[in-house]
Amino acid sequence: MGVPYLWLALLVPLAASLASLALKSRKALAALNSSALAFSAAVLLLLYLTNGSNRWFDPLSFKLGSLGTFSLVMDPMVFLVAFSVAVTTSVIALYSSPYMEHRFEELEREGVSAPGWGAYYFLYTLFALSMMGTVMSTNIIEFYVFLELTLIPSFLLIAFYGYGERLKIAIMYLIWTHVGALLFLIGALTVGSKVGFDFVDPEKGFLLGLGEGVGVLAFWLMVVGLSVKLAAAGLHMWLPYAHAEAPTPISALLSPNLIGLGGAMMFRVVYVLFPKTFAAASPVLMAWALVTMIYGGLMALSQSDFKRLLAYSSISQMGYLLLGLASVDVYGVAGTFLHYMVHAFGKAILFAVAGILIATYHGLRDITRMGGLASKMPYTASLALIGFMHITGIPPTLGIWSEYLILRGAVAHALALGAPSYVLLAAALLVGIGLSTAYSFLTMRRVFYGPLKVPEAREAGKALWAPLLAFAVLGVLFFVCASLLIDPLVSSLGGLGLGG
Repeated sequence: MGVPYLWLALLVPLAASLASLALKSRKALAALNSSALAFSAAVLLLLYLTNGSNRWFDPLSFKLGSLGTFSLVMDPMVFLVAFSVAVTTSVIALYSSPYMEHRFEELEREGVSAPGWGAYYFLYTLFALSMMGTVMSTNIIEFYVFLELTLIPSFLLIAFYGYGERLKIAIMYLIWTHVGALLFLIGALTVGSKVGFDFVDPEKGFLLGLGEGVGVLAFWLMVVGLSVKLAAAGLHMWLPYAHAEAPTPISALLSPNLIGLGGAMMFRVVYVLFPKTFAAASPVLMAWALVTMIYGGLMALSQSDFKRLLAYSSISQMGYLLLGLASVDVYGVAGTFLHYMVHAFGKAILFAVAGILIATYHGLRDITRMGGLASKMPYTASLALIGFMHITGIPPTLGIWSEYLILRGAVAHALALGAPSYVLLAAALLVGIGLSTAYSFLTMRRVFYGPLKVPEAREAGKALWAPLLAFAVLGVLFFVCASLLIDPLVSSLGGLGLGG
């Protein structure tokens, strides 16, 4: 048996989370411990790139009778998601140290005795490794177990350390996302009871079309269940509350990483099991994606609370992910997985910038009370600009490539559906992309330019903004070397019956 690199990528962060409990009040050690071991998980994932194969199964697997085989797999799609989670976890762990010191002081002034540093980093790291396990799964039940495991630590992090009516919001978040997972599970059990629960096999690869004979109801239950996680329009109500009121470092994991898993796994599980049904449903899914893009953009444009604006922005960005999937095109789907990384890096920067303003100016979140901060906070303003450039697809960030791929796939599919579909798509994209650009750069102007409205304005401490430079560097690096990510991705998608 070879080295179980993929299981180690989960067990290493688990060791970090357990070690964090022993560190108790030693925040610096806890932060470094969590960050270093999450980074080591990212390095283990990078070993995949040197493996030389398009799909790599971990040598360690567990056969569980009628439930199938629990194993872990790495391919170009999984790499983009798991690596994004590991890097974001590592960087935000360092950012958490100065930010959560401020939050603990606030809670103490409110008379709240929250669990200390050890518990925070334990839950934080457990949350991250659960997300990584979710996307590396090869079995529907294994995927569901990891998906539910993401709920426990994220629920507790919001309930213990969040803002406002944190317990009420944490419960709402738990109920909504658990109901989504249960809908998925009902559909999955329908499929599994008839054809088995494995959706990818070490010898056969993806078990394409295995679920086609099960029925359309199971397909839609799984799609709707994952769409709750994705926060698609109509199923998004929980997100603006949970992401806006979570402690900001957790918002930086929840928003770009957790909700994107809904889109990633909609392809890896639902499309793989039901490729023909998915293709037949593509016009409905494409319309849903466009509505999500436009609705999220309109709502973001109308917000005055910075974190709530970013939460609605995430809904809009999930519309991009769903649009790539709905195109059932090699390039569109490749764009979806690439945009996962783009959104992970860009939105982590933006939530962290919102947190910098909260920590520096005593809870300031109201955009109408901001303005002119670029002259006093040049580093923070520059990072915010890079974050918005990521999610709007402006070079030299990776976002230009993911947006190009998604639009290429969507346009090709619309042309195949006929001229009316193409015209409607073009009109909706003009509105959706225009809104993304509008809320991004209007927010930049309102927060960082114009008259200075914050007399005590000053640059934040280096410990808050310096870790975020990693996202900026990686975004530019992958922009230059995008073919290293895109070529294997397109190649791995080529045999799955997609267009393009």
